[in-house]
Amino acid sequence: MSRLSENPVAPMSAAQAATRAEFSREQRRVLLAIARASIASTLIGQPLPDSPPASPSPFPALIEPRGVFTTLYLEGKLRGCVGYPLPTHPLFLAVAETARAAAFEDSRFWPLTPEETPRLQISLSVLSPLFPVGAGEVEVGRHGLLISQGLRRGLLLPQVPIEHGWDRETFLEQTCRKAGLPLDAWRKSAALEAFTAEVFGDEDGT
Repeated sequence: MSRLSENPVAPMSAAQAATRAEFSREQRRVLLAIARASIASTLIGQPLPDSPPASPSPFPALIEPRGVFTTLYLEGKLRGCVGYPLPTHPLFLAVAETARAAAFEDSRFWPLTPEETPRLQISLSVLSPLFPVGAGEVEVGRHGLLISQGLRRGLLLPQVPIEHGWDRETFLEQTCRKAGLPLDAWRKSAALEAFTAEVFGDEDGT
């Protein structure tokens, strides 16, 4: 599956994140460093890494295929967000590629400049594998959603309905809207899949 742009909102609360923490602070630091290094290397014309970092502290999950979204903020405002919803790339490469794409290929923004880079804040949302879910099983605040029908698909991260105060039905409808489908497509023939996400940023990796 190709990369998707996303409209993220505020991160999950610490209490929500704690219930599903997979990565230690040191591991988060490594992943955030990969994202920042990818952006910096692109600015000077260097290629993306073809292997995970040898240090500091590599860990097995770096080479496991995972979906991930990289979100960039500049002075508190969205500066780019791109992700892989499916686990098609090893985690280290997915982070590097989505960080580069969020900085330079998100069509909603001009490419990042060297002057902006020192003020950039990075947030990562590492996704669980997608799994089929019934509409009545969707848990607001825990599940992200991917709705698809034919060539249309739309994805919303788990934190989106929390920020907007949506109930389950509104969350389903808005995911359909994101896919360009009728709001009630989730009741009919659209395929509905869910995932969870561990969300962390620069403030969590220091």
